[in-house]
Amino acid sequence: MNEPLEVLYEDAHCLAVSKPAGLLTQPAGPRTEASLEDAVRLHLSPAHPNAVYLGTVHRLDRPVSGVIVWAKTPKAARRLARQFETRHARKHYWALVEGDACARIPSTGRWEDWLTPPDPLGVVRVVASEMPRARLAVTCYEVGPASALPEGTSWLRLWPESGRTHQLRVQAAARGLPVIGDVLYGAVRPFPQGIALHARALRIGHPTLNTEMTWTAPVPASWPEAGAALPELAAFDRP
Repeated sequence: MNEPLEVLYEDAHCLAVSKPAGLLTQPAGPRTEASLEDAVRLHLSPAHPNAVYLGTVHRLDRPVSGVIVWAKTPKAARRLARQFETRHARKHYWALVEGDACARIPSTGRWEDWLTPPDPLGVVRVVASEMPRARLAVTCYEVGPASALPEGTSWLRLWPESGRTHQLRVQAAARGLPVIGDVLYGAVRPFPQGIALHARALRIGHPTLNTEMTWTAPVPASWPEAGAALPELAAFDRP
């Protein structure tokens, strides 16, 4: 990891950070490359990074940037994980997509699709509900009012209500609006780093305090570099 760890919140129970695009959340197989988990462990204990307790309660795809939270105790891990399992954790994403969204979809709405598990190449597909192993994916969306965008692109604000693999990427691509840079799902435009999908905000109940926490991840420098100027809108004002 070449850039400093960006901490959004930390106490004795949990740690919220902003994940850069292109970085694995956790090591995959043999430790041949750095991951966000490595950076978090080093932050928690520079002298003994592998000795600290670190509970993983959710993940972001490698090319995706944005908010991710870790548990620092087993109790916090159980309580946070339960919120993700029961869909009490609320997530808000931003996406830059190829195409004119307003010509393809209503300005606000709800997507409901049945998705396959990833195939051997890691690709998820939209299928009929009766297909074996298909699972329902639900996302509320809004076409965002950006002040400046790359020509031929659109900005989507997304609130997933389920947590399927590649859910937002697949659902947008199925409507002819692939996320910029996401060649796996048909995008042809390059993006400076990773893909143009950003976990903008996360709202969750604190694992020990009786409080609701909302963390917002700053937009990566790659977005204005690509020509996007986006307004600061409240993360959970949904259509």
